[in-house]
Amino acid sequence: MSAEAMAGPALFIGDDTAYVALVRPQLDPADPDVVRAAGEAGVSPEEFAGPGDVWALLVEDGAEGDGFELPGLRDVEADGFAEQLQAVLAGAEPFTVEAGDVLRLDGTPAGDGWALTAHVTPPEGHDTPARTLTPGPAVTADLLADLAAFRGSLA
Repeated sequence: MSAEAMAGPALFIGDDTAYVALVRPQLDPADPDVVRAAGEAGVSPEEFAGPGDVWALLVEDGAEGDGFELPGLRDVEADGFAEQLQAVLAGAEPFTVEAGDVLRLDGTPAGDGWALTAHVTPPEGHDTPARTLTPGPAVTADLLADLAAFRGSLA
């Protein structure tokens, strides 16, 4: 799929080699890649693109990536996670913020930002074990800007 085919809110925490991302992908049924993939699957592009209302958590740690759907997550809960993270970033104290049972993010002050540790527990039925990863250091101003943009995309 081309990057243009994907849309929807996304919050990436980390860098290119280690991150967690809370995303609600939405495919564009008019994108040529979506049309081709739909044809290969034997469905209409609209059916292939789907409603675009299912959240997913993507995880990358070096060469090993994974992801899983979060079918019960609603926009209000994703916004609540982002709001909690914004609030704790305003202080200079270590923090823990959770996104349900699947993601716990621990942060400790480090220079002009935060050293983060993400604890990911896949939902029941997913065959990947729980894992802990250390996303790249997060500069407070950049993370706050990303959170504001993410929350704005949910409005």
